[in-house]
Amino acid sequence: MIKKNPMSPVPKIRFEKRAGKVVTVISGLHTYGADRLERIAKELKTSLGAGGTVKNGVIEIQGDKVMAIKAWFAKQP
Repeated sequence: MIKKNPMSPVPKIRFEKRAGKVVTVISGLHTYGADRLERIAKELKTSLGAGGTVKNGVIEIQGDKVMAIKAWFAKQP
């Protein structure tokens, strides 16, 4: 079994309604830096087939994808 690093940041995943649309917001990973956040966002968008962006250290994915994103993070080493 792989041990998780206790010092790693823990993502906070929630969804928000904005102008009648739903966006899943992933925060708490700002210590990873912009390049790593962009890579994570790109992988999530590809695996979920959804649009998204990175703004101010927060990843935003279109739609209510909370459960799918939690599953994606659980699979990461």
